[in-house]
Amino acid sequence: MEPRKPGEREVSVNTLRRALEIARAEMGYRASRSSGPGGQHAQKNETRIEAFLELDSCSLDEPAKILLRERFGRTVRAVSQDERSQLRNRELARERLLEKIRLALEPVAKRTATKPSRSAILRRLTAKRHRSLAKRRRRPPGAEE
Repeated sequence: MEPRKPGEREVSVNTLRRALEIARAEMGYRASRSSGPGGQHAQKNETRIEAFLELDSCSLDEPAKILLRERFGRTVRAVSQDERSQLRNRELARERLLEKIRLALEPVAKRTATKPSRSAILRRLTAKRHRSLAKRRRRPPGAEE
């Protein structure tokens, strides 16, 4: 196994699970009036929900905080104004926030560099020759230099 470089991303499953539990417990909510259609209901009730997690004051471990800060800044936010119910929008915003955090902390698989096979190279060159010949045949007679 190769030694890891200092800036490399790797978060274990347990660390990810713990980070999501902490985020679920420490996230805050803010309600406001939603935009768009809805008539009097939308104009009178605060059904738009913004879920947020302040990274400076949460109890996540430092590597997770650093990864999240690189991607989102000091605060991770998710908004929902899809439903008429504040409760349902709160659930949607919570799910969206946790999904953002999960995707940011999930380990990224390294790409293994490969080269094309000999047959793939031959197929590509044959196709190029065939295309070139077809275009050459379309030229008017005597147009060759």
